[in-house]
Amino acid sequence: MIRTRLSLLCPTGINPGAFFIVSLTIMGAFLNVGCSDREQSKVVDFSNTVILERPDTREHGDNQLRIAIGAMVSPKESLSTYQELLDYLGEKLGKKIVLEQRKTYSEINELLGKGEVDLAFVCSGPYVVGKDKHGLELLAAPEVNGSHFYNAYLIVNKNSRFRALEDLRGKAFAFTDPDSNTGKLAPSAWLKRIGEKPETFFGSFIYTYSHDNSILAVSKGVVDGASVDGLVWEYFNKTNPNITSRTRVILKSENYGMPPLVASRQVSESTKEAIKKALFGMRSDKKGAEILDRLMIDRFVAAKDDWYNSIRAVLESSETSMEPKNGFPQP
Repeated sequence: MIRTRLSLLCPTGINPGAFFIVSLTIMGAFLNVGCSDREQSKVVDFSNTVILERPDTREHGDNQLRIAIGAMVSPKESLSTYQELLDYLGEKLGKKIVLEQRKTYSEINELLGKGEVDLAFVCSGPYVVGKDKHGLELLAAPEVNGSHFYNAYLIVNKNSRFRALEDLRGKAFAFTDPDSNTGKLAPSAWLKRIGEKPETFFGSFIYTYSHDNSILAVSKGVVDGASVDGLVWEYFNKTNPNITSRTRVILKSENYGMPPLVASRQVSESTKEAIKKALFGMRSDKKGAEILDRLMIDRFVAAKDDWYNSIRAVLESSETSMEPKNGFPQP
């Protein structure tokens, strides 16, 4: 039995299916669309919340493993998607799994740093930051389609005339999370290379706290462009093309290391080794292989820190803190 503690936004109602990498992203719904000071622009209200009925008690002890999930799919989808994987880990380790979820990547890192969770599935950017700040340790990363790398995609509405980043000058743009690599750091670095900053380049921008929310924002014309996780876009392009068919990819980034599973520095070596053994052996275990297939993962592999050097370069070249403007609210 998995116990959960949730602090999340309303789900979109989209059914993205059980894809592990995608499930590392969505929270929130497009609500209260109206006019702003920008002609025919729309305001997205991400402030409403929903409480899911889950136990709020926290138990302690050696029989418990506390795992956090960086927000990438809706709360209900995250729970259903991770249920099998976490149940599997709990069974192999002989531990009760307590699932933690938060709205932002920084909140997950704080939980890890304080030892309030043992493990977390995090985005690549927060891993790089969290390694230096909180001593996060790489345990594993998923391999998808034979690769342990992924990319940022710059997307625009299919019916627009935009063909390059420069065409989005003065337009409305969607970022995902302030600490997201593909959803914030990468596009900020792209702008810096042409001598620009988001605050002065875009007419307005929002944080959606979800890659598929960003895709929807572009497809529905709420914003003119967005930078999203390429794995998320490709997944929806295969499983729910109605979402991506109204968008177009105009730029792809360099390769970045896959979003990993990390451990708090308070976790014992024996526990970390047991976790890695369970994950790395899933493909050769019948039940484990079936779960991987449903998650669309080839296997879990030992992650290497140098896979994330390209993200460190992005961090060094991009701005790290921005506030939405021109009537676009931030949760």
